[in-house]
Formats: sequence, C-alpha cells, structure tokens
Amino acid sequence: LLAILLALAAPSFSTWIRNAQVRTVTDSLQGGVRLAQAEAIRRHRQVVFFLTNQAGCDATLTADAGGSAWVIRTLPLMAGDPVEAVQCGQLADMSPNISIAGATALCFNSIGRQVANAAPDVGGATCDLDASGTSTFDVSASNADRPLRVLVTLGGSVKLCDPAKSLSASTPEGCPT
Repeated sequence: LLAILLALAAPSFSTWIRNAQVRTVTDSLQGGVRLAQAEAIRRHRQVVFFLTNQAGCDATLTADAGGSAWVIRTLPLMAGDPVEAVQCGQLADMSPNISIAGATALCFNSIGRQVANAAPDVGGATCDLDASGTSTFDVSASNADRPLRVLVTLGGSVKLCDPAKSLSASTPEGCPT
C-alpha cells in the first residue's frame, strides 16, 4: 500500500521541486536587477546588469543570453575609464533543465530608470529597449507547470508575474497583456 501511494505522489513531488527551482532562479534574477538599480542610484552613475555563463567576477566576463550567473558593472564615464565590477551572483538552483529567455542585459541610469545603451567594453552587453520599454526574463523548466516572468519597466519598476495569467483585479499575480 505504501509503495502504491509513493508511486502516485512521485510525479507531483517532482513537479513541485521543478516549480520551486523556477521560483528560486526567478527570485535571484529579480534581486540582482533590483540591486543593479539601487547601485546606479547610490553611485549616481550608469550601471549594466547582464547574464553570463562564466564563473568569477572579473573584467573578462562576457554577456551570454540565458546565462547561469549575473554581473553588475559600472559603465565608464569617459573613454578609457576603468570598468568597476560591482557585484556578481549565481542563479541559485540553476540546473540544466531550467531556461531563461528574454533580455541579456539591462542598463540603469543614475536615477534608476532603464536606458538603452551599447556597452561593448563591458562584456559585450548591449542594453536594448523594445517599443513598450519593458524588458522581460522568462524562467521555465522542463517538467514544471508554472513558468515565471520578471518584468522591468522603463521607469524602473521590477515585478514578478505569472505569464499563464492575465493581470486583473482578481489576479494581481498575472502579467500585463
């Protein structure tokens, strides 16, 4: 009887673990983006947040779409100024079955607003803005039933939402359409 119950619960437990991994990675992404925004305001200068697949926290890291780590760097004020690494972080529980789609890099100006900026001397990160001014990171996993999205608006608002739901008065956890 116990073996039958365990066999029935195993698929649900596996899905729950995958959903928890998606949530952990999404929380880490959201925290990194908010830290980049806060550092831009604190330092009163432009910073770039980007994803990478390389380890460490030095000036040789390059931007990679869907990377397993994040990096925050200052942008040079003048040509030839050094680039300062502010902070680096791993996306917790980043297992091979988790994927991140969307923006590779975000730039924040000195008042914490998102800006477009080509920053080839900062790890090849290029900060692009779409017509709406909203950048997204979509985090999902195979065998998970709850993908999540991090939205960063032009004004600097950072929001975590569920892309399977539409934002409304009754579903505040949904994503805007």
